[in-house]
Amino acid sequence: MSPRARALSFGARSGVYTVGALTAEIKDILEGRFPRVRVRGEISNARKYRSGHWYFDLKDEQAKISCVCFRGQARYLRVQPADGLAVVAGARVGVYPKDGRYQLYVRSLQAQGRGALRERFERLKAQLQDEGLFDQERKRPLPPLPRRIGIVTSPSGAVIADMLHVLQRRFPGLHIRLFPVSVQGDGSSREIVQGIRYFSESGWPDVVIVGRGGGSLEDLWSFNEETVARAIAGCSVPVISAVGHETDFTIADFVADLRAPTPSAAAELVVPEAAGVRLQVDELEQRAGKAIRHHLTLLGKHLLESGVDRVAVRMSRRIGDAGQALDQTEQALHDAQRRRLRAARERVERVERALSRQNLRFRLARQSERLGSLTARLPQALRAALAPRGSRVAELSLRLPAAMRAGLDRRASRTEALSGRLHSLSPLSILERGYSIVQTGEGAAVRDSSRVSPGDPLSVRLHRGRLAVRVEASEKDRACPPPTDGSPL
Repeated sequence: MSPRARALSFGARSGVYTVGALTAEIKDILEGRFPRVRVRGEISNARKYRSGHWYFDLKDEQAKISCVCFRGQARYLRVQPADGLAVVAGARVGVYPKDGRYQLYVRSLQAQGRGALRERFERLKAQLQDEGLFDQERKRPLPPLPRRIGIVTSPSGAVIADMLHVLQRRFPGLHIRLFPVSVQGDGSSREIVQGIRYFSESGWPDVVIVGRGGGSLEDLWSFNEETVARAIAGCSVPVISAVGHETDFTIADFVADLRAPTPSAAAELVVPEAAGVRLQVDELEQRAGKAIRHHLTLLGKHLLESGVDRVAVRMSRRIGDAGQALDQTEQALHDAQRRRLRAARERVERVERALSRQNLRFRLARQSERLGSLTARLPQALRAALAPRGSRVAELSLRLPAAMRAGLDRRASRTEALSGRLHSLSPLSILERGYSIVQTGEGAAVRDSSRVSPGDPLSVRLHRGRLAVRVEASEKDRACPPPTDGSPL
């Protein structure tokens, strides 16, 4: 017993069908009920396989049915299946068990004219062609090496994945932006127009690819809309149309600057291979090097023949001598500058040493210390020297300390007077009386208002502490000219 018979027998006995048994019964019913039919409709999604079999859909406003025409019958067809073609198909109704769907097995096709969609397609194509949107003169060339590529397509599916893979393989490091859209159905054409206008108005990409995978005429219809065609024509950058398979044609293909047979082919066309570019650059570099060397050889030969080489030698020598003299002069200037700096540094050190010796407080302190030491030693020395002289000497010895103290008091008074005069001459004493010293950020004293400008930062030294200030305005006092003797303000 065959598997089909066993399946039918099992379904009859148990009342429960297997999938295969039910499909087999439906197949028998349909094929027995419709062994020969003639069906009128419009062909859609027609495709021919390498085996020679044709597959397409037959549709009208209410429904759609799958059709297959095997190679044996296809060779006798009066017309070849084509999208948008209205036909009457002679066929039988059958069931393809593997998919569990019924289909027409076509034996003959009789053309009835064009379908509604095909008519719309041809009308719009003729209109836009009359307007010049298909003219080759308005087609723009693609940039030879684009760095930024905009893509308008569905974010899901194999199309975007294939394009990204090809672009990355051919030229890594490209900047790619995707504007995600629906590529079929209600509102899809509006989204495609928005994507094209976004890239056109932003001016970001060097080139735009608009595309989707293959499908029937209905599936691709969004790319046959007039709004999409005009958006492509008005785009500010070149546009590549990559819609469907190689046999699919849309209005977008005719308007675009370049039509690619598939989305992957568009990625192949938009950028060259990086390795090829490198080889081309290397080749051009070698050719340029050879050309330059050849040109230099010719120039050298010409110079030798014209005797200009002797002039060039003399000029080269003169330039060399001048350069050497310039180097020597520069070195002499540097040496003179170092000598002047060394002499100035030595003068400053001598002045500092002289000032340290002229420090009156230090000298008075040393003299006072020495005087105190002598005063302490003098009574003892006098007593030792005058002891043999008796009471006169003793009396004088008693009077001498008083005289010495009086002398010391006079010297101390004089010392205090000198110290007071020294203190009055000190800049710090001037600060105690309410004056101040104004300095720039580098520490230089400001003696003239013309040396500063509004906005300059200044430092003001007081008797106690400092102030950080900024110049708001400056005014020169004509009645009081600036000091020229170096005295502080």
